[in-house]
Amino acid sequence: QGQLVESGGGLVQAGGSLTLSCATSLRTPTTYTLGWFRQAPGKERDFVAAIAGSGGNTNYADSVKGRFTISRDNAKKTVSLQMNSLKPEDTAVYYCAASAVSIPTARRELYRFWGQGTQVTVSS
Repeated sequence: QGQLVESGGGLVQAGGSLTLSCATSLRTPTTYTLGWFRQAPGKERDFVAAIAGSGGNTNYADSVKGRFTISRDNAKKTVSLQMNSLKPEDTAVYYCAASAVSIPTARRELYRFWGQGTQVTVSS
């Protein structure tokens, strides 16, 4: 029941936009916080954004505040990440994840289910 599949990655110029989507097979999506993480080559997997089950509470990494927006559609069991004003340092593999905690946590170890990731490359 914890399958997550990301889509929407690609190559974009600096200053451009991309929207990532993640389809889930969660049986009760409202009981899960959904988050996005990213991992650049040779670096740790870092928190990007998270949204609580009801969709009313969100959390963002400082590096993406004001540029990225996370949203979810519980009826469709999906979560999206709208990314604007992209920078070369946003280049990474982006992962969708699901956590059973009720708050939009940034703690990677609290996320139980993970997708396979989608590549985002921002050229300068």
